Amino acid sequence: MTSPAEFYGTHRELLDKAIEAAGVRGYWSAYPESPSKSVYGEDAAGAGEQAFRALLGNDFPIEVPGATGTVATERSPYGIELGIRYPKGEPADLIAAARAAVPGWRAAGPQGRAGVAAEILRRVNARIFEMAHAVQHTTGQAFVMAFQAGGAHAQDRGLEAVAVALAESTRIPATTTWSKPQRGGDPLLLEKTSTVTGRGVALVIGCNTFPTWNGYPGLFASLVTGNPVIVKPHPGAVLPLAITVQIAREVLAEAGLDPNVVTLAVEEPGDGIAATLATHPDVRIVDFTGSSEFGNWLEANARQAVVYTEKAGLNTVIVDSTDDYKGLLRNLSFSLALYSGQMCTTPQNLLVPSGGIETDAGHRSPDEFAADLGAALDRLLGDPKRAAGTLGAIVNDGVLARLAEAGSLPSVVHPSAEVTDEQFPGATIRTPVIARLDAADEKAYTREWFGPVSFVITTGSTEHSLRLFTETVRHHGALTASVYSTSEDVLAAAREAALDAGVHLSQNLTGGVFVNQTAAFSDLHGTPANPAATASLSDPAFVTGRFFTLQSRRHVAGESNA
Repeated sequence: MTSPAEFYGTHRELLDKAIEAAGVRGYWSAYPESPSKSVYGEDAAGAGEQAFRALLGNDFPIEVPGATGTVATERSPYGIELGIRYPKGEPADLIAAARAAVPGWRAAGPQGRAGVAAEILRRVNARIFEMAHAVQHTTGQAFVMAFQAGGAHAQDRGLEAVAVALAESTRIPATTTWSKPQRGGDPLLLEKTSTVTGRGVALVIGCNTFPTWNGYPGLFASLVTGNPVIVKPHPGAVLPLAITVQIAREVLAEAGLDPNVVTLAVEEPGDGIAATLATHPDVRIVDFTGSSEFGNWLEANARQAVVYTEKAGLNTVIVDSTDDYKGLLRNLSFSLALYSGQMCTTPQNLLVPSGGIETDAGHRSPDEFAADLGAALDRLLGDPKRAAGTLGAIVNDGVLARLAEAGSLPSVVHPSAEVTDEQFPGATIRTPVIARLDAADEKAYTREWFGPVSFVITTGSTEHSLRLFTETVRHHGALTASVYSTSEDVLAAAREAALDAGVHLSQNLTGGVFVNQTAAFSDLHGTPANPAATASLSDPAFVTGRFFTLQSRRHVAGESNA
């Protein structure tokens, strides 16, 4: 057995570096993002794929409190049969088991809990190739993206949450001596002890597209701050989180702790387990990524809990001018195509003034800009193999339905096309659609079209674009915003507009950094400053609502304090 304190000792250097990185906010990563043999070893890739294949069509090896029967709900967007069966527990049994695990987990202390969390992440990283296949075949991400976003980057986000949670929950000293001077006598002396206690049972509700990247921050923030966690995956993407829970339970048991500190809750589509768990009196923390409809419902109905949501929004690009038109088109086209636009950060509304934009390639009208962007997409996706690696596969029928609806608009300038993946002939792959709209077409562009759908919207001027951007984001929310301009005045105005709207802003991205990608330990993801989220990954506010610090005090031994 390895105690929590021993795990902390093993990982203390890593945790200290992570805390420092979260404070400095420069580049730092703990987990290599390259699936190279030179990084992970000669046999890691083959062993990981073999481990993934061994799970297909079988019962997933995990214990679930009160399990009665199994469910198998996943379908690979790449067309292969999964058929993995997971034990299904009843909500009451899961909550009772989580509550019973609280005393031992609380006693482990912040450092011990952080040590256990770091060990969980170490073992998740050791299975990164298996995890990448699991993410690929449940979300539709291409393999390299699944390895990076679903593997290494998700692990970095998890470690970031561990670091912020550890720093915030140890800000008050665990023990201190209080001494109050007394006139003409000995000082009053008290020993004071401060104990971090979790808020209660935590619930993580996973999403279909980024189960680990979006799930790990809440999971690890709740764990380190002393809360047991029930992980409720999306029915379409159970495996990545099931592997995570399996590993967590193994580490907890090895540490002499109740493995029910982390449990798995699966369901058949339509069972409504998420709503049942989220509104249970003993569930005191809810983390959710997904639709605005259910996110808003959780915020309104899970009144006994603190609710951290990441929902939908109108991610906007303001195009004014550029001195690198080719770079702008390359950058934007990749942002629109990456994972078929199935990212909560993908741009949707591209605002262009009716008078056009000035570029180093000459003046471009809104129509010419839209055509140029479509041509850049065609260049990016012209080779089927490269296209498949960039687009991934369509995750579900809802995305296909929105894509078909957008394709029927009268102003489509870049229609969607099918792409064939030689490795996976059964994959559902589509290129993005771009349509032209006017600022008056509010009914179309003020709803979120999650997937490979974007609009080039004509505005009266750049000033009009900025006003429209501010108004729509204030009302509907956004997770990203971007501006292109050679004018410092316009850039300054865009920064002010982003502050008024309450959204993170990127400026003049023309190279290898994209608006829909954020880096752990540096970039904040999401913000409660607009309606698209109630949390930011990962700032102190993301963790401080998950715990209380309770004090006890007594006279110093041997002192009467009379």
